[in-house]
Amino acid sequence: MEKFLQELAKDKPVRFTAQQLCDFTSNYSTRLGSGGFGDVYRGQFPNGVKIAVKVLKKGSEGAAGEQFMAEVGTIGKTYHINLVRLYGFCYDQYMSALVYEFMENGSLDKYLFGEKQMIGWEKLHEIAVGTAKGIAYLHEECQQRIIHYDIKPGNVLLDENFFPKVADFGLAKLCNRDSTHVSVIGCRGTPGYWAPEFSLRNHPITYKCDVYSFGMVLFEIVGRRKNTVSSPSESLDWFPKHVWEKYEKGELTEMIVDCGIEEKDREKAERMSMVALWCAQDSPEARPPMSVVVKMMEGGVEIKPPPKPFRYLFSVGMNAVKPTAGSSFSSSEESDSYWYKETTPVMTKYEIQIASS
Repeated sequence: MEKFLQELAKDKPVRFTAQQLCDFTSNYSTRLGSGGFGDVYRGQFPNGVKIAVKVLKKGSEGAAGEQFMAEVGTIGKTYHINLVRLYGFCYDQYMSALVYEFMENGSLDKYLFGEKQMIGWEKLHEIAVGTAKGIAYLHEECQQRIIHYDIKPGNVLLDENFFPKVADFGLAKLCNRDSTHVSVIGCRGTPGYWAPEFSLRNHPITYKCDVYSFGMVLFEIVGRRKNTVSSPSESLDWFPKHVWEKYEKGELTEMIVDCGIEEKDREKAERMSMVALWCAQDSPEARPPMSVVVKMMEGGVEIKPPPKPFRYLFSVGMNAVKPTAGSSFSSSEESDSYWYKETTPVMTKYEIQIASS
């Protein structure tokens, strides 16, 4: 760990002492929230800049240590307007903590699923585009590709102006661009946002798993409802499936109207729905890279008719999709070439597998 921190000192994050963090947070007087790895507290630097301090639990040393290195080693080396900024960290024999910029309006999920849905649809579209830009930076613009593994509304934070920033890099993994194979032990992410390849033993897990998760987020923005399915009966009313059925029947506009989206926003909502259908394709190779997702959502490129998604999910049953240990991913650029050719409905690897079974 000390060797890791010495290397890190060459980059941006500042190493704070435990006493400094105690002073910054007024002895941890205001807790913002808690999670599996620790609690988050509100604080402030002496110059008045507001911060959020995540104090990692010491009980689970291995897991907490891995999360600490994942967050500091990835987001600590990057800077983008759509990524939450890591100011610094604290690490000693008594505590591990991460110091982030403070995001005034919290996470996107409470505005999508809470009682007070105070964000207008135009702003939601801006949030979706900004989030896509943050993920595109991680995938395509960093010196080493960063796979987030846990894209969901709860990890999209909003500042005082509701400007979005991707957060929580505790599961993130760096991937050298010239590598062909990197092992991943166990599953990563949140149920409801997992890409279907996590359910297949020894199937490559690429950075396109983030694209799938982002597609699920888009469905939730359009419908303002969660996509989680906990029972077979619920799968009949699974919103992403409903979007595809309406699109297939040429009734996407009617569905947008049913979602309560005003006429002035319907064109963007339809584009977002079609982008979500592309992102949620079973085959990773069929999913567009995030830079193309941004262009499609902004209207910069034509959105071609998407093939039918969710074939694999419904062939095995919605509640049977669970990740398996020992997965791996490839950092090859081959799948991106799909999106710079003519996009036509072809039989993907997943469809071949389903047909043969």
